[in-house]
Amino acid sequence: MNDATLTLPEELLVLALDPVRGKPHCRGRFLEYGIAGAALAELELQGRIAEERGRVVVVNPLDPPDALLAVFLRSLPPPGKGGFLSSGTSARRWVRQAGRRAGGLYLDALVERGVLRRETRRFLGLLPYHRHPAGPASPVEQVWRGFDESRAAGHPDRRSRLLAALAAAVELPAVVRGGDRRMRAATRALVREEWPAQAVHRNVRQDKAARAGGGGSGGGGGDGGGGD
Repeated sequence: MNDATLTLPEELLVLALDPVRGKPHCRGRFLEYGIAGAALAELELQGRIAEERGRVVVVNPLDPPDALLAVFLRSLPPPGKGGFLSSGTSARRWVRQAGRRAGGLYLDALVERGVLRRETRRFLGLLPYHRHPAGPASPVEQVWRGFDESRAAGHPDRRSRLLAALAAAVELPAVVRGGDRRMRAATRALVREEWPAQAVHRNVRQDKAARAGGGGSGGGGGDGGGGD
């Protein structure tokens, strides 16, 4: 398998998980937001959705070939419901609500395909939790090589820009701190320019503000704001 067979959510997962320890390099909740945002990015690349003033609008409701992308496309409001001004759904809110489901479904799919393995462990010998190290079909080296080559070239195509922006939005250390100052500044700019990454970043920022203020982690369905 090579990275060309992976969708954006799958590539992001491969980048984010330590291939030996199976633990995310970033906060797990941030990665869930990132996977949901990457699903939107992939759907946009395939011409299924568009973004209008912070809202996701379905422009082609036919199921894409990828089964998981079809699941998430069907979770979006169909086109033409409620008129132009009320059409679609808030990108930020959808990312927040879909994150946990997206993370679980994509982990399951990559385990089934042998890209990842699932190891069950127990916290204090009681509470089970999972780790996902690289599996026998993992393309982790190819994905990172492609990412580094694209970064050195200034992310010359939309797909590579989206992946870099999403990786930065979930705060992957190798992305937000990797490369020279010019590369890091360019990556931060991508988060602002690519709307799926911006939707992810706003949820990450909300969770960090809640923790700093002594509130909850923001893991529930509410997004604490209006329709953006």
